[in-house]
Amino acid sequence: MTAPIYDRVALIGLGLIASSMALAMREKGLAGSIAGHAKSAETRAVALEIGLCDQVFDSAAAAVKDADLVVLAVPVGAMAAIAQEIGPHLKPGACVTDVGSVKQAVIDAVAPNLPEGVAFVPGHPLAGTEHSGPRAGFPTLFVNRWCLLTPTETSTPEATARLRALWEGMGAKVDE
Repeated sequence: MTAPIYDRVALIGLGLIASSMALAMREKGLAGSIAGHAKSAETRAVALEIGLCDQVFDSAAAAVKDADLVVLAVPVGAMAAIAQEIGPHLKPGACVTDVGSVKQAVIDAVAPNLPEGVAFVPGHPLAGTEHSGPRAGFPTLFVNRWCLLTPTETSTPEATARLRALWEGMGAKVDE
């Protein structure tokens, strides 16, 4: 076990990618605690039942409170609304990332809604299966798979390096 890279991670959306991240972070000791949010009460209940998250919230705003890292794992079309909701609740120095498959649309949707002092490091793990939902995750999903980070003008070198270390800790090969 290594020291956690992040004390508190908030996963917004609890499908295949986020649940696999949670399981990998737990297995490798990469996060002190994991908070989660999903739209559906059923998904939130399953995430708690199977131990994906230490806490699950019915609002994204509540889930991101005190988080060092916020992972947006929702459909690209939902990202602007989520970013608007969480923006005022992000702590200074936090990092926000995403796991969307397109980048410019995500940057356009998210970046304007983040306060100064919050780093935004868009990401795209090139991994997945045909399954979805919180029960679909498994801790080795990212092993030897690529994760592309696409830093923007609001990404600090420190935030990018820390996020890279997380992905590498979960077994991914990382490129920028």
